[in-house]
Amino acid sequence: MSRIRAKNEEVIIRAASRVFAEHGYAATKTAAIAQLAELPKPNIYYYFGSKEKLYRAVLESITEPLLAASDPFIQHQDPVLALTAYIKSKLMISKHYPYASKVFASEIMHGAPHLPQDIIERLSEQTRTLSAKLNDWMNQGLLEAVDAQHLLFAIWASTQTYADFNWQITMTLGKEELDDHDFELAAQQITQLVLGGCQVQALPD
Repeated sequence: MSRIRAKNEEVIIRAASRVFAEHGYAATKTAAIAQLAELPKPNIYYYFGSKEKLYRAVLESITEPLLAASDPFIQHQDPVLALTAYIKSKLMISKHYPYASKVFASEIMHGAPHLPQDIIERLSEQTRTLSAKLNDWMNQGLLEAVDAQHLLFAIWASTQTYADFNWQITMTLGKEELDDHDFELAAQQITQLVLGGCQVQALPD
C-alpha cells in the first residue's frame, strides 16, 4: 500500500505542477489536476487534504532538489569540480522538474506569498553556506574576487532559464523540446563561462 500511495502522490504532484504552472495558484481547480493525473477528484483530497497543501507539496518537490544541488560544494574542496557539478545539478533540475520550476519562479516573482517559512529559511541558509564557500576559495586565490551572491544569482539565472523560459529557448532553437544534447551543451557553455570568467583555479596537487 505504501508503494501505491507513493506512486499516486508522485503522479498527482507532477500533474499539479503542470496545472499550477499553466494557470497559477488562484485559477487552478483540483478537478483539472485530477483529470490530468487520471485519478478521481476525491483522491486529491485523500492524499493531500487541500489545494494549499498540494501546492506546498509541489514547492517541496522542487526545493528539495534545489537544496540537494549544493552537495558538490560539500563533497569537493576543489572549486573547479564543485562548480562544474553544481551547474550540472542545477540544469538537471530544469530538465526533470520543468513545471515545478515554473511554479517556484512564479511564486518568487509574486513575493513568495505561499512559500512556507521553513523552506525560505532552508534556502536562505543554503545561500549563506554557498557564499561562504565561494569567499573561502577567493581568499585562497582559487577564484577571482567577485561578489559571491551575485555569482550565485548568475548561475541560478543561466540554469533555471532552461525550465522557466523553455518556450523561448525551444522556439529559438526550432524544436519541440530540449533533448539530452541541449542540456549537455548548456552545461559545457555555462561552466566555461563561469570558470573562465571567474578565473577559477583547481586545487594544487
